Amino acid sequence: MSGCCTPDGSCHTDARIRTVYQVDGVGSAHCQGVVAKAVGALDDVVAVEVEIGTGLVTVTTAAAPDATFESLLAEAVDEAGYDYAGRVVT
Repeated sequence: MSGCCTPDGSCHTDARIRTVYQVDGVGSAHCQGVVAKAVGALDDVVAVEVEIGTGLVTVTTAAAPDATFESLLAEAVDEAGYDYAGRVVT
């Protein structure tokens, strides 16, 4: 029995999913902070990393993001004044 399992054999995992999105217009540390704050305020977001210049936003969530989450993400980015360009396929 590993440390993550209970005596009844069920396991509690702390799985985290990292998904990369493209946000256009992130050209400074200020922009980076605004986007990180907007995305980080969404439910289920555990961590956010925003790259200045490239606009790559890595979002860590507790569960796999679905269409509803991505719609809310796009709305949050838009309301922050930036252009959501979608999920980056890796």
